[in-house]
Amino acid sequence: MTKESHVKHSCEGAARLASVAQALIFDLDGTLIDTVYAHVFAWQRALAEADMPVDGWRIHRRIGMSGGLFARAVAREVGRQLTPEEAEAVQRRHGEIFRELLPERRPLPGAVELLAELRRRGIVHGIATSGRHPEIDASLAALGVGAETVVIDRGDVPRAKPAPDLFLACQQALGVTPTDCYVVGDAVWDLLAARRAGMLSIGLLSGGYGADELLGAGAFRVYEDAAELHRSLDELGFD
Repeated sequence: MTKESHVKHSCEGAARLASVAQALIFDLDGTLIDTVYAHVFAWQRALAEADMPVDGWRIHRRIGMSGGLFARAVAREVGRQLTPEEAEAVQRRHGEIFRELLPERRPLPGAVELLAELRRRGIVHGIATSGRHPEIDASLAALGVGAETVVIDRGDVPRAKPAPDLFLACQQALGVTPTDCYVVGDAVWDLLAARRAGMLSIGLLSGGYGADELLGAGAFRVYEDAAELHRSLDELGFD
């Protein structure tokens, strides 16, 4: 290879690297929508109906996990074993109670504006949530999320968080590589799943976890909420 062709090859490679899109993958509950504590109350009632009374704070520490893992973990704590059918029934009842408790959804500060800005600027982004349809439909509507936005839910993947499947499926749908993705989440389960997916993660305090917990789980940066993240996009390389 001549010097000239080597320089040309290097420049073309640099151009390809520069053209690679960075992407943001968002968790939903507690990150964009104020639903964490409604989920806590819904799980508490569903579990109590199944003769598994659990303190609310214990439930909060597991919000964001796969519903199936959550139900089985709680059952172990109270000395029960759940069949797959029983675990599914508890999850289904949780979804019913959640929709009763919170028929209307409230976006967290800055969430609607952040997503609108990303769409306006053509910044690649998507949502990956452990929730399912129809449970998440009202949340997406409140955020102004339409068909143009990639949304991966629990029904799209074999395993939910802390497994990496949700984020990997979203990354593939967005057409980017894992190393080009930032995962934005409010719970340690989001950040652990991001690490397993080979992605950097950003923690938000809007779900009730402390900054030390989020940093300990691998967060690259921690912000108060979506509004502060919006103001700080340049720190992540989004000019």
